[in-house]
Amino acid sequence: MGFEFTEFAESYAASLADTLAKLPFSSMEKLWEIVERAREQGSTVHFIGNGGSAGTPSHSAGDWSKELSLRTISHVDNSPALTAWANDTDFENVFVGQLSTFASPGDVVIGFSGSGNSTNVINGIQYSKDNGCSTVAITGNYRGMSGGKLAEIADLTILVQSESMERIEDVQLVINHIIKEAVKSNNGL
Repeated sequence: MGFEFTEFAESYAASLADTLAKLPFSSMEKLWEIVERAREQGSTVHFIGNGGSAGTPSHSAGDWSKELSLRTISHVDNSPALTAWANDTDFENVFVGQLSTFASPGDVVIGFSGSGNSTNVINGIQYSKDNGCSTVAITGNYRGMSGGKLAEIADLTILVQSESMERIEDVQLVINHIIKEAVKSNNGL
């Protein structure tokens, strides 16, 4: 066949381990503090994301609401609202439309994008920032973009140091789990 699966899998795992070794723990600690503050204040955490990076918002909202007793909304999960905003306005507004209904000043909005250049996520983060929410970008260095436009506008950026979309998306989920587990440990949950 010519393809050596074990060699390929070992290379993937080594690349993932290298990416994990470069996690920006000081930025992640700031996100942990933001989440702790949201829990204390009864704020809502909103998750948005595009493409493969839309899976982590859904997973994160489920984890954080169940295990942290934290109000969360994944704005990628309501397909009727998502498609209505896309159809009636523009796909670039799918998160702005939902956030205009659900987000309040003091809430936290976390945007996931591997490249940092997903216009719908950028617009959602900008809208949230303009309307008194704390904003966080969890993005990567896809094709050398260093978090793209999203990294420039968010209050806090967690940049995954990889140009591989797959490694970026893998690590986005790891970041979710690290933050969740840190909150649980800190609060005896």
